[in-house]
Amino acid sequence: MRTFKHSFIVNCPIDRVWEFYTDIKHLDIITPTEIELKITGATSQKLTRGSEFWLEGKLMIVKSRWQSVIKSIMPYQYLDEMLTGPLKKWRHLHKFNDINFNNNIQRQTEIIDEVEFELPYNPVGKVFEGYVSRRLEKFFDYRKAATIKSLEDNT
Repeated sequence: MRTFKHSFIVNCPIDRVWEFYTDIKHLDIITPTEIELKITGATSQKLTRGSEFWLEGKLMIVKSRWQSVIKSIMPYQYLDEMLTGPLKKWRHLHKFNDINFNNNIQRQTEIIDEVEFELPYNPVGKVFEGYVSRRLEKFFDYRKAATIKSLEDNT
């Protein structure tokens, strides 16, 4: 299994960031267009423990479908896990930390993503883990830019 970590800071209060990220529709905004992501179903628009959602898109190279569930959720942190899909394992921990900047004049939030993944077809899958990590880096760089644009332009 491989672990990928990414973090960044957005100039926006944590409650607004949390509201944005726990609405399933945020995926439409922060996902790169070349992935051609479609939310094909969801048990609820607001993410809660046990919420399930079905997605379709080019997660790797070819179009695929997957189902995920919110395994745990608490204030400013949630974990989604792939139930079915193109990967053997996918666990994505989303964390949000409140940052007090400039003596309360401006609120910032640190967004932390920790992804554990495993590709199918061991040991052949191991060969492609580096490729997947590089794709994740590009994907999460896009998420950072899209999040900042969406939240900082609307605060």
